[in-house]
Amino acid sequence: MIYSKVIGTGSYLPEKVLTNFDLEKIVDTTDEWIVTRSGIRERHIVAVGEMTSDLALQASLRAIESAGIKADEIDLIVVATTSPDKMFPSTACLLQDKLGIANGGAAFDLQAVCGGFVYAVNTADLYIRTGQAKTALVVGAEVMSRMVDWTDRTTCVLFGDGAGAVVMRANDAPGILAAKLHSDGRHHALLRADGNICNGEVQGDPFIKMEGQAVFKFAVTALSRVVDEVLKDAGMQGADVDWLVPHQANIRIIEATAKKLGLSMDRVVTTLSHHGNTSSASIPLALDAAVRDGRIKAGQNVLLEAIGGGFTWGAVLLRW
Repeated sequence: MIYSKVIGTGSYLPEKVLTNFDLEKIVDTTDEWIVTRSGIRERHIVAVGEMTSDLALQASLRAIESAGIKADEIDLIVVATTSPDKMFPSTACLLQDKLGIANGGAAFDLQAVCGGFVYAVNTADLYIRTGQAKTALVVGAEVMSRMVDWTDRTTCVLFGDGAGAVVMRANDAPGILAAKLHSDGRHHALLRADGNICNGEVQGDPFIKMEGQAVFKFAVTALSRVVDEVLKDAGMQGADVDWLVPHQANIRIIEATAKKLGLSMDRVVTTLSHHGNTSSASIPLALDAAVRDGRIKAGQNVLLEAIGGGFTWGAVLLRW
């Protein structure tokens, strides 16, 4: 039987760092207010002309090096993003070209906002399990700073830019132990960016709008349930999880999920304070950090979970 396994990780953050103290100068807020409500202290912001595919490229190169493979061995690219370079072609196709891959393997974008990376990992796992791909590059890459209203203190303080990537490969032993995805479009108005393009112009409001309290309440409940589902499918309990790598949106949501699992926060990977909410990039950014500093080790059970606008949410349990 064919399974899939993560064999390499990589990440990339833009050079510019925007601290809470920097934000105090441009919007009515304070470092204390931001940290207390979100846990964020700073975030990275792209340079002028720097695109999502540029971030994805750097993260991918590092993941490919980590995996010890050549780029042309990759026969599937899935890019999770809600901030693509263009309406089309997909950021995945642009990335495929930048990597110099010309083997005709599939490449496409997947849009599930902050839930995108767990959706993309599950998708790549199914491709590999069914024999349609052998080596997959899965990327979460976002330029969220171009989607925020820098006069809206409730949202502009939350988001940052970055990219993370993993290489997944066919394996004879299970790497992905269980996964579960959900969505509920009835709540689409709670977290949204309404703008669209018509005749070359942006129509409507292109900036992120969020009903913070409602999103928080839904997120805590939904994430707790999906984590239970995944553990049940894998025949495990919270105590069997070595590391929780959650979407980095709000420290209170992360703490609530960890409590539900019975995990202490020293078993939770958090990069929120330095990255902010990087949407689909947040999990692979955190995952790469924990792999490279040696926290995540071979044989350990790692749980990924996320929720995003839509709502979309899901979890993936994997054996490292």
